[in-house]
Amino acid sequence: MKNLLLTLVILISGLSFGQAIEPVLEAENGLVKATYHYENGAVQQVGYFKDGKLDGKWTSYDENGNLKATAEYTNGVKTGKWMYYSNSICVSEVSFVDNRIVDVKKFNHNAIADKD
Repeated sequence: MKNLLLTLVILISGLSFGQAIEPVLEAENGLVKATYHYENGAVQQVGYFKDGKLDGKWTSYDENGNLKATAEYTNGVKTGKWMYYSNSICVSEVSFVDNRIVDVKKFNHNAIADKD
C-alpha cells in the first residue's frame, strides 16, 4: 500500500511539472530571443541569450501585461540599470556593475513639483 501511494504521488508530481510552459526560442541578430509565458498565455518575460548566457535587455510583465521590470545582462553578468515598476510607473532603479549593486534609487511619485 505504501508503494502504491508513493507511486501515485510521484506520478502526480511528474504530471504537474510536465505541464510547465516551455519558452519560445527564436534566432535574432546572432542571439537567441526567449519569450516566457504565464499559464494564461500572457507574456511573462522577454530577453536574449548569447552563447547560452543571459545577454542584453530583459523585460518582465505581470499576468495582465503591465511592465514589472527591465534588466540588463552582459555575458551572464548583471549590468547597467535595472528598473522596477508598479502600475507601470518606475518606483526604483538599481545600478549593477559586474553582478554587484552599486546604487539604488527609489522614486516618490507623490511629490509635488514646484511650477516656479
